[in-house]
Amino acid sequence: QVQLVESGGGLVQPGGSLRLSCAASGTILSIYRMGWYRQAPGKQRELVATITSGGSANYADSVKGRFTISRDNAKNTVRLQMNSLKPEDTAVYYCNAKTGVDYWGQGTQVTVSS
Repeated sequence: QVQLVESGGGLVQPGGSLRLSCAASGTILSIYRMGWYRQAPGKQRELVATITSGGSANYADSVKGRFTISRDNAKNTVRLQMNSLKPEDTAVYYCNAKTGVDYWGQGTQVTVSS
């Protein structure tokens, strides 16, 4: 079992920045990839960024060049630095961990609005 706790969401103006954090606990040695997904109202959940245990990152085209995912293996934490935020980035952001089974955090709201 893996438990994920997210933090760092909030309200920001367009062009602003936010950083999301996700702390993992439990059987963390079995995690081979972590990442962030988001779900906007009325839309399906979509991938934002993922990072493997070896540090290989992957991004959705819509966030490339603006978002950066990082992983601190010593602290069992994955972070998402979000810059140049746009209103269309507004969504609930979910942390994900894969062990062969998908684990999800509770979600954190990100709202980009003036």
